[in-house]
Amino acid sequence: MRLTGKLDYLEMPATGGTLDRLKAFYSAAFSWSFTDYGPTYSAFSEGLDGGFQAGAGEAPAKPLPVLYSEDLEKILSAVENAGGTIVKPIFSFPGGRRFHFVDPAGNEMAVWGE
Repeated sequence: MRLTGKLDYLEMPATGGTLDRLKAFYSAAFSWSFTDYGPTYSAFSEGLDGGFQAGAGEAPAKPLPVLYSEDLEKILSAVENAGGTIVKPIFSFPGGRRFHFVDPAGNEMAVWGE
């Protein structure tokens, strides 16, 4: 079952921002919660387990994770209000519509809906 703002699984770098700033952003935009495992790693369980790695030597290459939303316009507004930057406004693609944004650490992500 798809749920708005949920991932399947992902580990992402947090080298371009602080963990506290990232956690505040994702909490505000998507109501995520986190569990900290030391000073450089914070895990999430939002449809699939994953986490943010702030250790520069351990961070993975930047992926393009895709979240789901039942209401793209509402989530786009929430992303902007939380401090995200829209880099591709809502557009259609085979299977639905989506937009891309950059979070406070510089990670590009997408949100799609039907």
